[in-house]
This record gives sequence, structure tokens and C-alpha cells, in this order.
Amino acid sequence: MKKVLRARRFWLVALGMQAALAFAPVAQAQPTTSPATTSTNSALDGALFYQLLLGELSVQGGEPGAGYSLVLDAARKTNDAKLYQRAVEIALQSRNGDSAAQAARAWQQAQPTSREANRYLMQIFVALNRLAESAEPLVKELELTPAAEQIGFLARIPGQYQRVVDKKLAADVVQTALAKYQTQPGIGAQAWVAVGRLRLAAGDTAGALDAARRAQAVNVQSEGSAVLALEMMDPKQPQAEAVVLAYLSNSQVSAPLPQVRMGYARALLDGQRYAEATGQLQKIVADMPEFSEAWLVLGALQVQDNQLAMADKSLKQYLALTQDQAASEEKRRGQTQAFLSLAQVAEKQRDFVAAQAWLDRIENAQDMVGAQNRRASILAKQGRLDEARQLIRGLPERSPEDARTKLFAEVQLLRDNKQYKAAYDLLAKASEKEPTDTDLLYEQAMMAEKTKNFVDMERLLRQVIAAKPESHHAYNALGYSMADRNVRLPEAKQLIEKAVAFAPGDPFIADSLAWVEFRLGNKAEALRILEAAYKTRPDAEIAAHLGEVLWSMGQKERALTIWREGQLLANDNETLQETLKRLRVKL
Repeated sequence: MKKVLRARRFWLVALGMQAALAFAPVAQAQPTTSPATTSTNSALDGALFYQLLLGELSVQGGEPGAGYSLVLDAARKTNDAKLYQRAVEIALQSRNGDSAAQAARAWQQAQPTSREANRYLMQIFVALNRLAESAEPLVKELELTPAAEQIGFLARIPGQYQRVVDKKLAADVVQTALAKYQTQPGIGAQAWVAVGRLRLAAGDTAGALDAARRAQAVNVQSEGSAVLALEMMDPKQPQAEAVVLAYLSNSQVSAPLPQVRMGYARALLDGQRYAEATGQLQKIVADMPEFSEAWLVLGALQVQDNQLAMADKSLKQYLALTQDQAASEEKRRGQTQAFLSLAQVAEKQRDFVAAQAWLDRIENAQDMVGAQNRRASILAKQGRLDEARQLIRGLPERSPEDARTKLFAEVQLLRDNKQYKAAYDLLAKASEKEPTDTDLLYEQAMMAEKTKNFVDMERLLRQVIAAKPESHHAYNALGYSMADRNVRLPEAKQLIEKAVAFAPGDPFIADSLAWVEFRLGNKAEALRILEAAYKTRPDAEIAAHLGEVLWSMGQKERALTIWREGQLLANDNETLQETLKRLRVKL
């Protein structure tokens, strides 16, 4: 036993000597500032060396408090940055935040221009949730940062406070700390953006928006204010979009960042404002043709709008721009999407060989579900529906989500091929196993409507609404079905108005509202709503309704023009074809 203890003691001594020697040359190299310091430094080989050795031995021996005191005392005697840092580290390792703050404060006071000391102090105050005390080192760090690096430092501030408990207090502290900088032309905008991000993290959306607007008032060219506003874009918060547009359209902004315009386009897509999103993407590719992401999204939109030649060009341009990029997950996903979209273009052009060739270029197993869906669609269009269904069913199931993906893929295949009863039965079987799954219930209701089983459709949609009262799709589907059948129109209007309240910017819900107004005899109001919806989202179904309203009002030439546009958008749209047949119109 004595041998073991002696061996352990020898190891601790060796370790302590190693640590002390690591600090010793640094301490000797420090310039002297007073007779007392000179005397202490000259004694490094003796008393001070022993003090450091004893301090490290204390830490290793399980007495970090004693070791901390000895090392901090040595740091004060030598004014050595590494010893101050070591004292901070000892306190942090022993989970003594107050002692760490004390050592960092001593270091900062001894070396007022040390950014390292100031950073340690700020980080410790934030970690301890002593937020008010973090303001002083925050301001000092900004003062110590070279002018060229200040914007970058301000951009990092929200990240430094992201783990604090009281995020509202953090936002208030930072705003107060940066108050005198928020009007400065060079950094004022970024100072407000930092405050805005902290307010957003605290759930104060109105405050964050106010900060974005103040940032833009200081500097209209600040992309930070536009990016912050983008994160808050919502139909219920139109002021956020105004900030983004002010940046993108202001003549003082010589070249808006394409990433901001791309972010705006994606926000428009989220709001189903497809025509506006397309316009933004076209501006990006015109101003910066090498911005590959814009070509990919633009191509996908063009496929959706049946602009097949343009989609083919955009998607191939994306592939050309990305072929020399280093392999990455982002590149793989983007190229897979391009291959799938190009296969869809070829499929719509009934060039099944070309479609298959694009699908064959997809190599990653994770992307095979999308590829197999397209292959199944090609088989179905060739009259081989049973084979197509087997192709989807043959996909592996590694998780419940895989099984769900396969189910919806098969339902979509059946829907596309007008096998509505088969799709209904498939969904009904799935709903028996998952009776609370509102997505399954909604899709089953849509198939019930296609088979003209309106009793079942209404029952299922009311189940969805009961389980998920904010489901605007269910309100809209039920209200539109009543309007289309010209039954219970007041109730239909109430249902659709609820859908509008949940999704005020949705052009398809606007189309439903216009249709019920038309059924109620309010033709002028129906026309107004439909014209706005069609402008936002040129779509064959909206074109069918807009044309019919115009036709009923005697504007037959304009109605024919709208219907022809609808045919170009989707020549096989059921609503458009049924409208033309019922009104005995040939285009």
C-alpha cells in the first residue's frame, strides 16, 4: 500500500512540475513594472516556482480552491495572461462560476486592452445568467474590436446569448448596451439587427419587426434587416414583407444579395404566391446567371405550370452549373430533384424513354422512392397500372414513415389515373388502422367526393374539423363541394370564410369563396375575387371559374381568352373540361 501511495505522490509531483515549468519561462519574460514585481520575478526559480508547483499539485490532489488561489496570486504578481487564464480554467473545471468571474475580472483590470480577458469575462457572466453584468464587457469588446470587424462581432452577439434562460432580459440588456451605437451609419443597422434577433428568440415578434425597421431606417442597404424580416414574413404581418421589398427595390442598393431575393421567393412559395415567386426567381437568374439554386426552383415551378420547354432549359442549366461542384449532400439532393423534374417533363411530353433515362441517373438509395414513383407513373400512362402499383408496393419499408410514403404514392397514382374507388378503398383500409390520422381522413374524403359519395365526404371532413379545428383545407373542401353542387349556400360561405381566416393569402381558397358568391348571385364580387386570385396564381381551375363568371356576364370574348389560357396551363384539367362541355363551348 505504501508503494502505491508513494508512486501516486511521485506522479502528482511530476505533473505539477511539468505544469509549473510550462508557465515559468512566460512569467520570466514579463516586463517589470515596479520594484515589487522585479523582486518577485527574480524569485521565480525559488518561491514563485514553488507556489505554481504547489498550486497545480493542489488541483490534481482534489483541492481546486487552494490551487486556484495560488495560481491567481501568481498571476497578479507576474501580470501574466496565461496564469490568469489558468486560474479561470481551474475555477471553471471545479464548477465555481463566481471564482471564474473573479479571476477574469482581475485579468481584465490588470490588462485593460486584452480582448481575451474581456471575452472570458463576458462569456462567464452570460453562462451564469448574470446578464446585466455582461453589458460592460460587451461594450468594451465592441470598443476593442477593429472597425473593419465590428459588424461581424455584432452579428455574433445573438449566438452568445442563445442559451440564456431569460431571453427577454438578454434582449433588453443588449439594447441598452448598444444604444449609443444604434444611430451610427457604419454599424447602427447591425446593432439593431442584433437586438431584433434577440427579441425574436424571446418570442417578441412585434419588437423584432420594430428593430428590423429601425435598422433599415439607419441604413437601407442593410441586408441584415431584410434577412431578419424574411424570418417573420406572414400574411398576418405584412410590415415584415414591406421591409424586404424596401431592400430589394431601393435604388440605393446597387446589387441586392441574391440570397435575400431567394429567401423572399421561398417565402412567396410558402404563401402559395407562385406567380410572384417566379418573378423573383427570374430576376435572380437575369442578374446572376451562375446562382444555381434559383434555376432549380424556377424549373420546378415551370414544370408545375406546364411550361415544359422553359422548365427543361432551367433544369439543365442547374445541372450544368453544379456538375463541377464538390460532392455534398446539398448537391446530391438538388441534382436528384432536377433529374426527377426532367423525368416529369419528358413524361408529360410522352417521351417515356427519355423519362426513364433521367431516372436512371439517380444513384442514391434514399432517393429511389421519388424515382420509383415517376417510373410507376410512366407505367400507368402506358396502360400498365397493376405493374405500376406493384412497383410502389415493392419499395422497402425501413420505418413506419416509409410505409406511409408508399401509401400516399399509390393513392396519388390511382388518383392521377382516375381510379378513385380503388384509392378510396386503400385509404379506408389505412384509416381503420389509424382512425385519428387526419391526413388519411382528408384524402379519403377527397376520394369520396370524386366517387360522388357526398354523405361520406361530409362525414369524413367533419371528423377532420373536429380533430383539427384549424384545418383550413377541410373547411374549404366542404364549403366548395356544397357551392359546386349549389346546396346549403349560406353554410358553404361560412365554411369557406373560416378557411380564409386561417389562410388569407391562399388563391385556391379565394377561388372557392368567389364560386360561392357566384352561386349566391353576387357576380360582381365573384369576378373581383377571381381576378385577384388568377393574377396571384394562374391556374386552370381558377381560369375555368373566372371564364364562367365572365361568360354569364356577357363578356364572352374575354371568357374565351381566359379559358384558352387555362388550356395552355393544364389541358386535361377536369374542372375546365367539364365547364366547357356543360356550356357547350369549343375553343
